[in-house]
Amino acid sequence: MTTLERAKLWLSDTFDKETRDAVQLLIDSNSPDLEDSFYKELEFGTGGMRGIMGVGINRLNKYTLGQATQGLANYMLSQFKGEDIKVAIAYDVRNNSREFGKLVADVLTANGIKVLLFKDHRPTPELSFTVRDKKCHGGIVLTASHNPPEYNGYKVYWNDGAQIVPPHDEAIINEVYSVKFEDIKFDGNDHLIEWIGEEQDDVYIDACIENSIYQDVGKENLNIVFTSIHGTTYTTIPKALKKAGFKKIDLVKEQMIPSGNFPTVDSPNPEEPAALEMAMDLAKITNADIVIGTDPDGDRLGIAIRNLEGEIQLLNGNQTNTILTYYILNEWRKQGKITGKEFIGSTIVTSDIFFDIAQKFGVDCKVGLTGFKWIGKMIRDFEGKEKFICGGEESFGFMTGDFVRDKDSCGSILLACEIAAWCKANGKTMYQYLIEIYQETGMYYEGLINLVRKGKEGAEEIQEMMKNFRENPPKELAGSLVEEIKDFKEQTNFTVSKNERTIMNDIPKSNVLIYYTQDGTKVCVRPSGTEPKIKFYISVKESIHSETDFRDTLKSLEQKIEDVRRDLKLN
Repeated sequence: MTTLERAKLWLSDTFDKETRDAVQLLIDSNSPDLEDSFYKELEFGTGGMRGIMGVGINRLNKYTLGQATQGLANYMLSQFKGEDIKVAIAYDVRNNSREFGKLVADVLTANGIKVLLFKDHRPTPELSFTVRDKKCHGGIVLTASHNPPEYNGYKVYWNDGAQIVPPHDEAIINEVYSVKFEDIKFDGNDHLIEWIGEEQDDVYIDACIENSIYQDVGKENLNIVFTSIHGTTYTTIPKALKKAGFKKIDLVKEQMIPSGNFPTVDSPNPEEPAALEMAMDLAKITNADIVIGTDPDGDRLGIAIRNLEGEIQLLNGNQTNTILTYYILNEWRKQGKITGKEFIGSTIVTSDIFFDIAQKFGVDCKVGLTGFKWIGKMIRDFEGKEKFICGGEESFGFMTGDFVRDKDSCGSILLACEIAAWCKANGKTMYQYLIEIYQETGMYYEGLINLVRKGKEGAEEIQEMMKNFRENPPKELAGSLVEEIKDFKEQTNFTVSKNERTIMNDIPKSNVLIYYTQDGTKVCVRPSGTEPKIKFYISVKESIHSETDFRDTLKSLEQKIEDVRRDLKLN
């Protein structure tokens, strides 16, 4: 079927007049958007879907959301027969999120499913917490995380508060794709909706404090700057910080106003220094010790601290998680809570420093595919056998304890501020604390390179690039021979020097390649699951013996990253 033929199907009476008119306009104007809107179905992946808002099968709209929710309802009705099914729904600040949240609620209630619907914007981790706290059968959050303003998305959670994983994910996907648009039940029953609001914030915040605070040292002397970057955490973070005992909190007021247009930034992504520029400017005025920003749905956090020159510098996700993980494990050890049956969680694209930290403290480091849902799965798989302590991934996500089963900026921010206050009380900065950790583990340094390839042609180009990296792997990177090639799509581990290929079946299949060189350099290549990008995660390592060695070691590692970039022809 051609793109035009697919588009014309949306001119039938199944679709409302507003939708039909918009599709007709695309056809009549021969808009370039017609091809991208209808050349394929918007993928409902293993965690949900994310896409540009608009009409068409490759866009997020009333009908693609309705199809996804009807499929989910069908699956839940088959899984929980005879039960009064209950689903929690939250939404972020994005354009149309509030309307999408009510639409999704209507489809569920039209199918006889009770809904707990937040009255206003709420962070994703609060939704994850609420699923378990309210004993729901599942949860949905309307968000596109840190994507540009034209995007929105839909994430599904199961009854453990974690995003869906096997076997439920594939089964739900099959149900979704079996739903025809004319089969969607849109006429909701408001009597099945229970509205929730600030009272749930307090329960969530109390849980964050209970699970993330270890000691009360110097909190009154820590100068904090916080920005929600127009996102949802304006509802939770300032309140949580005050309740935890922090006194000096300055807010970037212009960015505390929720807005799906994110008017003060090009991208609401705390991974990018530009997103925290206003917060850093305020930090210069207030002489802040720590700057913190969150993404629109409040699960990711960016932390900036004063470096050895006294300037505010954004940490990367691995650096932030290194500090948080080391501190937590040290506290657990001091409290005698480590028995050898504990673990931390990480992902295949995250720094290998977490293996070193876990070994130092006598706990296990379990690794899963990219995405926090796999850490959530670890918790569920080992519940009652091993105790989960904390987990993180390089993309600015971390969680403390298992009360939330997704990355959680609130608990992580409380912990980070405690560490900053403790460091200040002991006459050092968090940056110096990080360097002390490196002296024990070796200094790891990472670089992330994103190549954006939009549209149908871009998707095909990314496929071809992955094919080439798979069939023609590099022999050498930054002057060190490639020794090991892990292919998670083929589930093989090839040791070059031995010409030996072994099977890896402990992690599900995924289109990811990892190269390890003889000197410990690690390069991971994977297409993004949520954006039109192919990503290259580069990690390098050297020994460091004192703080005075730091600058020279950093310079050497930065050069090695550039050498890898050159060898992969990514310049």
